Amino acid sequence: MYKTYETELRVRPDDIDMFNHVHNSKYFDYVLAARYDQMERCYGLGMDKFMARGMGWLVRTVYMDYKRALKMSDYFLVRTYIESINEKKCKVHFEILSKATGKISCDGWFDFVMINMTTGKGMAIPQDVIEHYVE
Repeated sequence: MYKTYETELRVRPDDIDMFNHVHNSKYFDYVLAARYDQMERCYGLGMDKFMARGMGWLVRTVYMDYKRALKMSDYFLVRTYIESINEKKCKVHFEILSKATGKISCDGWFDFVMINMTTGKGMAIPQDVIEHYVE
């Protein structure tokens, strides 16, 4: 029902923690960066189009399962797909995979809700947005 998309990224020096691997908080950033890229490049519905309508996506809940560390200069893929979307939320599943090994470094999901950019309050996801994502 929903397509899977990938974005390639690379570990930067400022992503590394004192244990010489990617700090856990950076995985959150990686998924958000990939979604930002994929919304524009793959779906043709970038954040600028939502903001022009006075809408924005807000992270409500996140689940991450860390499996293998990424290290300095590693290339990796962030693979995402919409698991479900309705007027209340959009659930996006993700996997972060080492490009060298193909093994999952981290996976999980994000629940996004729609907010009105003027009021900052939640709003129903418009039907045309829901339909745009259905394949």
